[in-house]
Amino acid sequence: MTELKMPIIGYMKSPYKEKFGIPRQPNLVQVESYIEMVEPYNDLLAFEGIEEFSHLWLLWQFHDNKNQQESQKFRPQVRPPRLGGNKKIGVFATRSMYRPSPLGLSVVQLKAVKKVGKSVRVYVTGSDLLDGTPIVDIKPYIQYSDAVITAQSGYAQDEPERMTVIWTESAEQKKQTLLKHNTLTAQIVNELEQVLALDPRPAYQEDAERLYGMLFSAINVKFKVTAKGVEIQELEELL
Repeated sequence: MTELKMPIIGYMKSPYKEKFGIPRQPNLVQVESYIEMVEPYNDLLAFEGIEEFSHLWLLWQFHDNKNQQESQKFRPQVRPPRLGGNKKIGVFATRSMYRPSPLGLSVVQLKAVKKVGKSVRVYVTGSDLLDGTPIVDIKPYIQYSDAVITAQSGYAQDEPERMTVIWTESAEQKKQTLLKHNTLTAQIVNELEQVLALDPRPAYQEDAERLYGMLFSAINVKFKVTAKGVEIQELEELL
């Protein structure tokens, strides 16, 4: 069988610094990020006319999937988080990262294409990509053919519920300090709250006393999940 080789056209720059906490589907959180195009694809002529489209398809590579790198053995079944992380179903009936080909597909909203020095950047919102993710291709989203209103989505027919995000007194004080010193912005705070509202814990973990840590943008946020909601306990600056 002939091996398919695809060029990397750019790399995603996003506030998601680790896999933990990344929304499990695109467009659940309106986080802003951008694709840094690489030569020879950093040419504005390649994007002429793209401003007429509101959304784009991104084809990308799972580059930080250590389990798949260590073992190339095909796994015909996986445990989707949406089903609690316990029930197994066929890998081709999921969007699991543990696939024969480590490729992902996401729809994002186009904000702008800008020339920054010698770089060309494609700014988007709604991405579910880890910082540094290799981008293989960019295609326009076609509303009349790509949006299937009557589609059935099996176990993922409905959007996940969102939880209330609560700032403890100490975390609120730290947030205000970081905002004052420009380590945080109101936009980053809003994006962080959107991410935490989706409950980023693994599906099989429901320990109300456990303190979780998540890297996001330039901070490490520590939180608990209780019956009240997601409680932000601490904020730490990343050095």
